[in-house]
Amino acid sequence: MFFPISGADISPIYLVIVGFVIGIMGGFFGVGGSFIAGPALRLVGLDWNFAVGTDLAHIVGKSVVAVRQHRAFGNVDLRLGCIMALGTIGGAEVGAQLIQALKRAGNVNLVVSIISIVVYLSISTFMLWESRKTLISQKGRLPRGKVKGVKSKEDHSAFGPVTRSIQQLKIWPMIALPASGIKEISLWLILFVAFVGGFFSGFLGGGAGYIRMPSMVYVLGIPTHLAVGTDLFEIIISASYGTFSHAVKGNVDILIALVMHTGAAIGAQIGAICTQYFAGPKIRLAFVPLPLIGAAIVIYTLFTGHKL
Repeated sequence: MFFPISGADISPIYLVIVGFVIGIMGGFFGVGGSFIAGPALRLVGLDWNFAVGTDLAHIVGKSVVAVRQHRAFGNVDLRLGCIMALGTIGGAEVGAQLIQALKRAGNVNLVVSIISIVVYLSISTFMLWESRKTLISQKGRLPRGKVKGVKSKEDHSAFGPVTRSIQQLKIWPMIALPASGIKEISLWLILFVAFVGGFFSGFLGGGAGYIRMPSMVYVLGIPTHLAVGTDLFEIIISASYGTFSHAVKGNVDILIALVMHTGAAIGAQIGAICTQYFAGPKIRLAFVPLPLIGAAIVIYTLFTGHKL
C-alpha cells in the first residue's frame, strides 16, 4: 500500500502486526515501544524523521487504551504524571529541533541510528544486571502462603541504596507523592528525569518509556507497577505535544499511524492485564530483550542498507 505523505510503500498487515506487538509491550512495560516501532518502520524504508513523528502519533491512542486499564488496577499516580508532563514537553521540543537540524544537514539517518544503538544496548545491559541481582537476592525470601498469580506489593531493587541516596537530595521545592508512597522528593529531580525522557522522545520517537520507566524506578524510587501505569498516562500528554511539533515540521504520516493503531489498541489491553500476574523485578527482567531487538534491527539497516 502506498502512503503519499511519506512516499512509502508498506504492507498494512505489517503495520497492524507491529502495532499489536507494540501495544502489548506498552500495556505491560509502560513504554511507547519506539525502540521497536522506529527500527521496524526504518526496516521498511521510512526515513528516521518520519519514523519518529509517525510513531509518536500512533502511541497516543494506544496509551489512552492502556491507561484506562491501569487506572482500574490502581497503577497510575496522576499527580506525578502531570508534573512529569511539563518536563517531558520541554525535552521533546529540544529533541525534535535536533532532528530538524540533522535533517537539514542530511545525516539524520546515520546519527540517529548510532545514538539509538548505544542507548538501547546501555538500557538492556543495566536492567539485566539489576533485575537478575534483585531476583537472586530475593530467592527464598517470599512469605509462605503467598497467593500465586497476585502481584506482590513489595518491589525491591538491587539499586535501592543508590535510589534512596538520590531521594535524600534536599533541593527546594520538595513535594510528596502519596499514591507512589513517597513522602518527600525534590520537584527538580522529577522534572530532570522527565526532561531527559522527553528529549529522547523527540529525538528517537515514541514516548521514550525505555528511558523514563527505568528512571522512575531507579532514580525516583517509584514501584514498578505504578511506574508502568503512570508513564503511560504521562505519554498521552507528552506524545500529543510531540506529535503536534513533528506534524508542523512535516514529519508525521497520519495514515501509517492510524493503521498501526488498529493493532495497538487491542495489544495495549492485553499487556495491561498481564502486569497483574508479575512482580516488579520480573517485569524489569522481561523488559531486557526488547531494546536489544530494536538495536539489532537498527544495526541491520545501518550496515546492510536493506529493507523489507
